[in-house]
Amino acid sequence: MALMRKLVLAGAGLAVLGGAGFWLATQPQRLDAATLAALGPGDVARGEQVFWASGCASCHAAPGATGDDRLRLVGGERFATEFGTFVAPNISQHPRDGIGGWSAQDLANAMMRGVSPDGAHYYPAFPYTSYARMRAEDVGDLHAFMQTLPAVEGDAGSNELGFPFNLRRGIGLWKLLYLDPSPAVALDNPAPQIARGQYLVEGPGHCGECHTPRDVFGGLDKSRWLAGAAAMEGRGVNDNLTTGEGGLGDWSEDDIVVLLESGFTPDYDSVGGKMASVVRNMAELPAADREAIAAYLKAIPPHPNAY
Repeated sequence: MALMRKLVLAGAGLAVLGGAGFWLATQPQRLDAATLAALGPGDVARGEQVFWASGCASCHAAPGATGDDRLRLVGGERFATEFGTFVAPNISQHPRDGIGGWSAQDLANAMMRGVSPDGAHYYPAFPYTSYARMRAEDVGDLHAFMQTLPAVEGDAGSNELGFPFNLRRGIGLWKLLYLDPSPAVALDNPAPQIARGQYLVEGPGHCGECHTPRDVFGGLDKSRWLAGAAAMEGRGVNDNLTTGEGGLGDWSEDDIVVLLESGFTPDYDSVGGKMASVVRNMAELPAADREAIAAYLKAIPPHPNAY
């Protein structure tokens, strides 16, 4: 009996230690003071360009919104995935239903670390694994611009997730594997234009979130960066953006620029679905940024279609 009691106590002790280790390992990690200080006062004009580059309206405007309604960030878009249904929240300036009470620091921690103002993990349906590569000053500028947008009343609704995906704490383990602010691909001393394109594609543009295949845990397989992937909602595929087989090998940089501005492909087809919204965002950027994106896509390692 004494031995059994010792074994039970030892097992209980290990369970406590394991639980404590899990709790510490999964604790949300906020940005450090130096990064927060780099947010700066924020510039509205620059922030508008960051807004379009980051694709905020594509997920957070009301489904089907056009024109100025794309700046009414009431949320409500639903994304049905194998992990459950995620609902894009209201990120308008409404103080109750949106993020009207957020500071620039709150926005930066949400975008670059996936942590809410009250210290909870966000689900990675919010592409913070890409936004983690953003410059802090760009997030500060974005915050300044978003403060000029309308406050829109309305609760977008809650995510619909089953066990165990409804346990947010476990996302801390997922972040240990996949939240990495380093570049997605290593480019050897890229020219300034390509470096700018890399920043736009891998950071605010978060192109890899849709165009890179994922592993069984939902993390991006960077060994096949931008090689194409099944759509997150399970309907259709997202194209291979590399120059490998089935990708953009036959496209010129000008072809890519035209698509990003107009939505038209070299064979006179046009993009639809979610990509049409992306094109509307990209068309708002300076021409030099679209050219930088094209230069980057032609410079990255080629991969055959991953789907």
